[in-house]
Amino acid sequence: MVMVTAVSGPSRADIDYFPLSVDYREKLSAAGKFPGGFMKREGRPSMKEVLTARMIDRPIRPLFPDGYFDEVQVLATVISADQENDPDMLAMIGASAALSISQIPFQGPLGAVRLSIVDGEFVILPTYEQEEKSTFNLVLGGRKEAINMIEVDAKETPEDVAAKAIKAAHDAVGQVCDLIDELVAKCGKKKECPVSAVDEAMVAEVEGKIGGKLKEACVIVVKSERTAAVNEIFEEIRKEYCEAEAGAEPKCDKIIFNRILDGIQRKIMRGLILDGKRPDGRGCEQLRDISCEVGILPRAHGSALFTRGETQALVSATLGTGKDEQTIDGLLKEYGQRFMLHYNFPPSSVGEVKPIRGPGRREIGHGALAEKALEQVCPNNADFPYTIKLVSDITESNGSSSMASTCGGTLAMMDAGVPMARPVAGISIGMVSDGDKYVLLTDIIGDEDHFGDMDFKITGTTKGITAIQLDIKAEGLAHDIMVESLERARKARLEILDIMATAIDKPRETLSVYAPKIVSIKIDPEFIGKIIGPGGKNIKALQEKTGTVIEI
Repeated sequence: MVMVTAVSGPSRADIDYFPLSVDYREKLSAAGKFPGGFMKREGRPSMKEVLTARMIDRPIRPLFPDGYFDEVQVLATVISADQENDPDMLAMIGASAALSISQIPFQGPLGAVRLSIVDGEFVILPTYEQEEKSTFNLVLGGRKEAINMIEVDAKETPEDVAAKAIKAAHDAVGQVCDLIDELVAKCGKKKECPVSAVDEAMVAEVEGKIGGKLKEACVIVVKSERTAAVNEIFEEIRKEYCEAEAGAEPKCDKIIFNRILDGIQRKIMRGLILDGKRPDGRGCEQLRDISCEVGILPRAHGSALFTRGETQALVSATLGTGKDEQTIDGLLKEYGQRFMLHYNFPPSSVGEVKPIRGPGRREIGHGALAEKALEQVCPNNADFPYTIKLVSDITESNGSSSMASTCGGTLAMMDAGVPMARPVAGISIGMVSDGDKYVLLTDIIGDEDHFGDMDFKITGTTKGITAIQLDIKAEGLAHDIMVESLERARKARLEILDIMATAIDKPRETLSVYAPKIVSIKIDPEFIGKIIGPGGKNIKALQEKTGTVIEI
């Protein structure tokens, strides 16, 4: 059981964006558990709670009217958990239902389902046990007409199988939408839509003054030069419209004028792309220049530097023992996580100055995507009894840094000697559409993500897909365009894997001299007590004598 509330409040005068906030919390009392540790009051959200909140936020955010700036808060709280079914899908459905019956102008309903492939069969809303056995796990959010969000982790699944699974999940989403429509018919409130509109006459006037110069600036290849040129045009026109002599009123409020400028730039950038002109001059299927280096950090157990255009990830790999596992304490039984990837996005990577206050939701989400992409090809504990931690530090960013982390993570693991099944690469496919016309873009940069309609991240090996994350800013994605995007990504992925192989094509046969050495010895269980000794006396003596750590 999940309780979900949706509340709106008045807009603030100092913002020009939609202030939506989503929180998801799993009360451990819902599963009859106490929080671990000294404090028994639940505190900051866990990784699972942060990722689920993002998963709710991403598909519903595009379904609010342009110009709607009232504050909206969605709270989802798990109040009863049977420890057999994941409550996150109920939270997504509950968020859509709460918004749909409210007066908030939500353009839903939106449905959500999880689908797993278990023993070759599609299973809708699988249990935890079925998820563990599956080779393909999909979360899909969407309206009856089109898809809005996809999350996938898979064990090298072919593109055609993934497409069929997505189609089956979308069919189930339609049933959920029908249920919400039925609820709205019984108790829905009249929608209220206080939209902050811009003066269209002023938009046309401003576009006439700066449109030509802005079109030239938008196709400057180097990001920093393009940004500087656009900002210079904007600053000049702001002086005319947002500044006034003493005692006089400016022509336009600065916040509203910034919306006008962003809208003009969006229109021009999208028009250029639809005409076949990308901001950095590439063709629609062309990758940015890629370079790969390994072993560049002498003290790390493995390291790599992956550079794609103006996006660069420095990734280090650290190997540890069983005691280094991350303990996960949630609604389920406590367990240890032996593979993890932490993603860091310092403000310097995009030339900004910001305080550092720990990883935000975006960093946690990007790290989780790269983590599940690589986890699918990790060796099992019996073959490689190490805990593996990857850290990806983004040194420069102009789009697709999570995919750079995936590629860099593969290289760092192979440099560390991790016997992974196959190398993994990632690519992001974007889209700009206008009515029936659309253009797919391989390896999108920041501006194409910001002004485009889609960010379709796909990772995989030569054999198949390991992870997908799809976000749609338009009202949805048609199935045939999704299939075309998967094939476009497959071709790009194979090209990237070939480039990565020039730096290192297989895991190193020996581990770093700095990595811990693990020796496993099987003994008769009858003698375990004698090895440990009274109060651990014997095992402590053995560890002291040999300078090792012995784990039973």
